[in-house]
Amino acid sequence: MDKSIFDRPENFTNRELSWLEFNQRILGEARDRKNPLFERMKFLSITASNLDEFFMVRIASLKDMVNAGYKKKDIAGMTPQEQLGALNEKTHAFCEKQYTTYNRSLLPKLSEAGLEIVTFNSLSEKEEEFLEEYFHKNVYPVLTPMAIDSSRPFPLIQNKTLNIAALIKSRGEDKKEKKDYDIATVQVPSVLPRVIVLPQKDGGKRKCRVILLENVIEHYLDVLFLNHEIICSAPYRIMRNADLSIDEDDAEDLLKEIEKSLKMRQWGEVIKFEYEERMDSRLEKYLKKQFKVHPCDMYAFNGPLDLTFLMKCYGIEGFSDLKEKPYTPQKNKKLRADKNIFTQIRKGDVLLHHPYESFDPIVAFIRQAAEDKDVLAIKQTLYRVSGHSPIIAALAQAAENGKQVTVLVELKARFDEENNINWARKLEKAGCHVIYGLVGLKTHCKIALVVRKEADGIRRYVHLGTGNYNDSTAKLYTDTGMFTCRDVVGEDATAVFNMLSGYSEPANWNRLIVAPIWMKKRFLEMIHRETKNAKEGKPAKIIAKCNSLCDRKIILALYEASCAGVQVDLIVRGICCLVAGKPGVSENIRVRSIVGTFLEHARIFYFYNDGHEEIYMGSADWMPRNLDRRVEIVFPVEEEELKEKAKYILDVQLSDTLKAHRLLEDGTYQKVDRRGKEAIEAQKTFCEEAIAVANESKKKVPKKRTFDPRFSPQEE
Repeated sequence: MDKSIFDRPENFTNRELSWLEFNQRILGEARDRKNPLFERMKFLSITASNLDEFFMVRIASLKDMVNAGYKKKDIAGMTPQEQLGALNEKTHAFCEKQYTTYNRSLLPKLSEAGLEIVTFNSLSEKEEEFLEEYFHKNVYPVLTPMAIDSSRPFPLIQNKTLNIAALIKSRGEDKKEKKDYDIATVQVPSVLPRVIVLPQKDGGKRKCRVILLENVIEHYLDVLFLNHEIICSAPYRIMRNADLSIDEDDAEDLLKEIEKSLKMRQWGEVIKFEYEERMDSRLEKYLKKQFKVHPCDMYAFNGPLDLTFLMKCYGIEGFSDLKEKPYTPQKNKKLRADKNIFTQIRKGDVLLHHPYESFDPIVAFIRQAAEDKDVLAIKQTLYRVSGHSPIIAALAQAAENGKQVTVLVELKARFDEENNINWARKLEKAGCHVIYGLVGLKTHCKIALVVRKEADGIRRYVHLGTGNYNDSTAKLYTDTGMFTCRDVVGEDATAVFNMLSGYSEPANWNRLIVAPIWMKKRFLEMIHRETKNAKEGKPAKIIAKCNSLCDRKIILALYEASCAGVQVDLIVRGICCLVAGKPGVSENIRVRSIVGTFLEHARIFYFYNDGHEEIYMGSADWMPRNLDRRVEIVFPVEEEELKEKAKYILDVQLSDTLKAHRLLEDGTYQKVDRRGKEAIEAQKTFCEEAIAVANESKKKVPKKRTFDPRFSPQEE
């Protein structure tokens, strides 16, 4: 077989366009009338938040390439300039669809349900009185009106802040004199709630009316500019390049260098200019000139800017019937909170499935280690942690209790840099030995090691996971993790931390697969093994669940496997540069993406291996950044009971008929055809089963499916 036929641009999808397809799937959930109304509102908010980050990082990076004259094509055969052109068209269309969804689908339904998002035009007299008092007492003292003239140049407009621009002129002058006006701008303070709930009478039909802070400020602009008339005004917002560039080799203190770079984010190039479409053309022209933006980077919206405010609306009380029923993570049947966690782990490996099963055992693992007199050392990697992290508190307590505590805090975790700097300093103050990551690499692996003195000698307890040590996101993201005290894994864990803290580089590993040096090679070996088995007429199967797939070598290996007859099922949440179902290339590859209440985040890899099944979990996606530029760990699931649990997770996700989208050959997605299939929603299935197991319920036990790796669920 001529393998070169696979490595052609038409056999790959551009990474950025694939990401936009992912955001389209989320927008589809906002438009899906089968979803509860407030959940639809939340999904729309998520699309706005996602798009902001996409512009600040991905679009910014492409613009940097164009400015630097970089013309190398990506795996789909597109230059940076060509990518920007395609993305410009797609993002404008996407934004238009967002606001159509907001104005036509959501606003009328929200109003019918009792939540009205209003403007000053529709206020009652009592509401106006309330807002006037609210403005003068709470808003006015915080505002800084800024007029612009020869002595007061245009101010720095900070990244992502909401602002109001206005044309003003001295009272008594003729408004028709075209040039006789001044420009003014006011920042909408982020320290105040953007969503203001208006007072309502008690009793009667459910009704909640809210108004946005920028509407209130805009209404009272004349109070800010005394003796001036407001000719016109409108909100605007900009996005700046937020892709940090740090020379780690020359940085004597990485922490200080990152702090300096964070401040520079406010000065980055303007890459997107948003404004309400009612903005006067004179204001629009003036701001365009100030921000030095190209017309293609200007976005005029028919509605309020920054739709992330909808998440605040989601939190308004009194609408629980319009939301998904809240889910409480359940206890894992192998771990009891009233028992010593180390004793329980010694009985056998424990696999946790979040958020269906609680994150509490991971917190207990570190807390008990901090208090246990027999624990000698704790070592852990931290990438993103919560605002009031119990993990951080336990690590600090452990150091104060005299334990040897080593923590790698990854300062380069995008948009969490400042948070991680603060935690690093707190841990150092408590006496922890803090490592700031490795030069040139992000440390993205999730591992915690506890070294304990026991009657039969030193024993190492290890937790390995697919998700961050973050108790908040552990309730929102789907992840898996495993506790073990097997010696071979403990030795590997020690080697990982020695590698991170010093210059040690193990010659080999017992069980763990570690990036960037060893992981890609190992994955390719396992894929090629399935290919070889298929060519020999043996059953061959690969299932991979990950967040993104865009590594060229991995994709080419999967194409070769498909052509050899290997059955390949991929569950890829976001970016997928692989083309699925293409004759002669990938006809045996099926790709699906699940978008549900929880964010799919676990990475699970299954290889049939001629009946000697191998299952791995870990922190790495099949992306160049994970395999080549990050410290990642993938770990094997070896105990039979745990392997069955892992296979069942994959089976249920491959059987989802309600929230799964199927990747088509043209790179677009469509919901799975439900005709003749059982209605299955994987996330709800896992919730129901976790509750049933926790309660040891003998009532209605969810139906179990038989896992047969030779077939896809659709083929059974």
